[in-house]
Parts: sequence; C-alpha cells; structure tokens
Amino acid sequence: MTISAGAALAASLCFVSATLWAAAMDLSTMTIRNELVLFLLGVYAALAPLAGFGAVEIGLNAAIAAAVLAGMFVFFALGWIGGGDAKLTAVVVLWLGADQALPFVMYMAAFGGVLTLLLLQFRAIPLPAGWRRIPWIAQLHAHSSGVPYGVAIASGALLMFLETPWLKALS
Repeated sequence: MTISAGAALAASLCFVSATLWAAAMDLSTMTIRNELVLFLLGVYAALAPLAGFGAVEIGLNAAIAAAVLAGMFVFFALGWIGGGDAKLTAVVVLWLGADQALPFVMYMAAFGGVLTLLLLQFRAIPLPAGWRRIPWIAQLHAHSSGVPYGVAIASGALLMFLETPWLKALS
C-alpha cells in the first residue's frame, strides 16, 4: 500500500496534537471530552481513504476498535476507567491499526501501572502550600481522585504511532 505523504502529514499532525491534548486535559481536568474523540474519528474517516487505506483495512481496523471499545466499557462498568478513557482507547486503536492493537494495549497498561505507582507516591507526600492553590494539582493529589489514564493512553499511542504507515510514509 502506498500512502499519500500529504494525507499522512495532516493525519500525523492531527493525531499527535489531539493525543497530547487528551493527555493534558485528562491530567488537568480528569476528563476526555467527546469532541476530541469525535475529532479523531472524523479525521481518520476523512484521511484514511485519501491516504490510500483500502476498504478492507479500514473495516478491519474499525472492527478491532469496536471490539476494544466493548472490552473497555466492561472496565468502565466495573469503575476501573472513565468513559472518555474507553472511547479514546478505541479511537487510538482505529488509528494504529489492527496489527498494532495488542502491543498498544500492552504499552498502555504498562504506562498506566507506572503512572498509578507515581501517583501513589505523589499522594503519599505532603503537598507544598503553594501547590495546594493550583486546582488541578490539588485534585491530582487527592486520595479520592482517580488516575488520569488518558496520560497512559497517549503515551502508548504516541510510542506505537512510530510504527504506523502514517508516520512511515513521511520518511
């Protein structure tokens, strides 16, 4: 498959910036907005055919992403992750492709484990007075707060994006 360099560049810029934005928003607000997930879905739908992805490959990627979404919603129902995390994970799998889904999930889980351990350590130390006045840091430090898993999702996504046809078309 030959990928259009122009579509690959546009797609890569959109994917990387949206993924970084999702991580930053989840870290600061503990929320991944639906609009961001829909943006990634829309850009993929528009650029994948223009880049040269065939209908079979797009369909397979969509099927694997749908299966990941179903699995992630089980985690959501159990209270292990947020709904935005589930949706972001699925759309990232769509972008990375069926062959990258399992390695991505493994990296995401590893980054999530490291992030959780770091947060536990951060929450175990007293927060300096100046930091307590910064709402997102205070929220992140709160023992009752969750884990901004969008950071782990983005970390795994960006690492695996290096192996995609999107980025390889630019070299």
